[in-house]
Amino acid sequence: MTQTVPHGLPTERDASPFEPPSQITALREARPVSPIVFPDGHQGWIVTGYDAVRQLMGDTRFSSRQDIGILHTLEDISDMPPVTEPSPQIPGLFIAMDPPDHTRLRRLLTGTFTVRRMRQLEEHIIEITERQLDEMARLTPPVDLVKEFALPVPSLVICEMLGVPYEDRATFQVNSAKFLIKEQPIEEKMAAYGAMTGYLAELVTGKRAEPGDDILSDLARNDDLSIEELVGMAFLLLLAGHETTANMLALGTFALLEHPEQLAELRADLELVPDAVEELLRYLSVADIFYRYATEDIELGGETIPEGSTVVVSLLAANHDPRRFDHPDTLDLHRKARGHLSFGHGIHTCLGQQLARIEMRAGFAGLVRRFPSLALAVPADEVKLRTDMNIYGVHALPVTW
Repeated sequence: MTQTVPHGLPTERDASPFEPPSQITALREARPVSPIVFPDGHQGWIVTGYDAVRQLMGDTRFSSRQDIGILHTLEDISDMPPVTEPSPQIPGLFIAMDPPDHTRLRRLLTGTFTVRRMRQLEEHIIEITERQLDEMARLTPPVDLVKEFALPVPSLVICEMLGVPYEDRATFQVNSAKFLIKEQPIEEKMAAYGAMTGYLAELVTGKRAEPGDDILSDLARNDDLSIEELVGMAFLLLLAGHETTANMLALGTFALLEHPEQLAELRADLELVPDAVEELLRYLSVADIFYRYATEDIELGGETIPEGSTVVVSLLAANHDPRRFDHPDTLDLHRKARGHLSFGHGIHTCLGQQLARIEMRAGFAGLVRRFPSLALAVPADEVKLRTDMNIYGVHALPVTW
């Protein structure tokens, strides 16, 4: 039976702010690789089972080149129905490219984000985290954890690494948030994108003329890269470098506060933090819906996906697949959740995953240690969720202590 998607994809988490939508869960249990009909009438597929999602993401016959223009770049998690032809590639946005273009650009950054390089930065990241916790401790509660901690920490880190002045954060944070709103006029989305790329074009042009000691300067020294490619890469790194981790820190804190027995265990044993981070990544899956495009007829999960098909991938559903994780809708900080797909899989596996892990380990450990009486300052059902955004989380998290 082919499922019809009446208005966008069923991505809003209805049973709980943390678990998969019931419609997605039903699809996964009935048919992990399911045909669906988009609102514009064309047929596509949705993949929800862990094994099928992992296989798909490791198969380069599923193209990452997407339409609609910029709306399906940056691992877009849009509710807008994709069309059946891949879009022209936007310079520098290698996450929406296939080899060899993807390989050429991503290779320029692999040495920057190695485990070894990230470990060398870990002490400094902890210092940045602790300074932000000091700033938060000086405030009179209630405070918004997003504004005072979850957003500043990864923003400070990625700005320093890229060579983006942190004092310019108002420009990129406001516009990146506007860019990630799901249902808005294309003119507004493109205006936000234009404001960010205009700012970054000026920045990378300056770095090409006078390079410093940062990632964007290193890229700017490469004469084979055009300014347009530099801008696209800078846009991708800046947006991905602060939005996803910020939402994990805020939503993860909300989840811990809503599971006090798990939070108590974490407070009692900070050695649990690395496993807790992996479990929160699996459980929350803040980057959920991805799109792929079948370049030929492909067998997947016992189904034949025809060439030209648009394929929707749900990482949240895969990460909650009971065939892979026991009691997957239960938050269990003792779980060994390695193997989750929150950073993707295959050639598009998140380049900054080790950086994100370090930031989350420092962030959650610091919060638990420094604010032992941390609590929500509003009822849980009053926390405004980012159901309108392409990266899930909370718009604000009022807390007290």
